Amino acid sequence: MDIKVKAYAKINLLLDIVATRNDGYHDLFMIMQSIGIYDTVTVTQTKSKRIYISCNNASIPTDKTNIAYKVAKAFFAQTKIKNTGIKIHIEKRIPHAAGLAGGSADGAAVLVALNELTGAGLSDDDLCEIGVKIGADIPFCIKGGTLLAQGIGDVLNKVKPLRKCYILLAKPDCGVNTGEAYKQFDECGKTHTPDKLGFLKAMQSRDLPLIAQSMENVFEQFIHVPYKVDIKDVMRKNGALGVCMSGSGPTVFGIFDEKENAENASKELEKYSKDIFITTPVSKGCKVIK
Repeated sequence: MDIKVKAYAKINLLLDIVATRNDGYHDLFMIMQSIGIYDTVTVTQTKSKRIYISCNNASIPTDKTNIAYKVAKAFFAQTKIKNTGIKIHIEKRIPHAAGLAGGSADGAAVLVALNELTGAGLSDDDLCEIGVKIGADIPFCIKGGTLLAQGIGDVLNKVKPLRKCYILLAKPDCGVNTGEAYKQFDECGKTHTPDKLGFLKAMQSRDLPLIAQSMENVFEQFIHVPYKVDIKDVMRKNGALGVCMSGSGPTVFGIFDEKENAENASKELEKYSKDIFITTPVSKGCKVIK
C-alpha cells in the first residue's frame, strides 16, 4: 500500500525577526502563503524494517540527513507504532535552498502520509508537534493556506486568504543556507522593522495592491542575492503590484493581478534565472492524492 501527497511550497509575504532566543532559535513574525508549486511525495509500506529514501534530484541527500528520514523516525518514536519498513520517494519540483520550504514541505507530506498509512488517527496539531522538533516550517507546511506564524514558526493563526492573483517566482543560480542567514542577522542586526500591524490590517481587508506594496522581508537587509535588484525591476516594469524575497532567499517573487503581465516578465527574467515559475495561492499545505 502507498500514499501519494502533494507537498506545496510557501512564500513569506512578511517576515520579521523579533528576537534571538536563549535556545539559539529566533522569535519570528511572518505572514506565510502556500503556493501551487509542489513536490510529490510517495510513501510505500515495505517489509524491510528500515526507512529508504529516493529522489529524482541527485543533489538531494537520501540518507539520515534528509528531513523526510528524520520526521519518519520521529513519527514512529512518538506513536510507538512499529516500523515494518517504508520507502519514501520524493519527486522534486520545488527548488532546493530557495527560501520556499521545499525540505519542510517534504517532511510535512511524510507525516501526513504515515498518519494515513498506519491509521494512527493523529490530528494536524499532533503532526505539527512531531514536525516542529525537526524543522520550524513543518507545522505551516502541514496546515498551509494563509497564516500568521509566530514563535519559531510554530504558533499559527489564520488570516484572511489572498484574493485571486498570479505569483511569479525567480530563483537566481545560488542557494542560501538558512542557518548561515540567521547567523548574519545575529552579527548585523536589522536597520528597519516592518509595519506588522499595518500589514495585518491590509490582509484582513484583502486589499491586494496594499498587501503587495507593503510586503517586506528583513533578510533582504543583510543577505546578498545576485541579480535581485534586476529581477525586481523587471517584475515592476511588467506590472507587478509588489515584489519581495521569500524566506532567507534567494527566490524573489512578484504578485500580479494579470497573468499576461506575469508571463511577459517571466520571459525577460530568463537571463537572470533558470528556475522561473508562475503560480497561484493555494489553501492547504499538503494534499493526499492517492
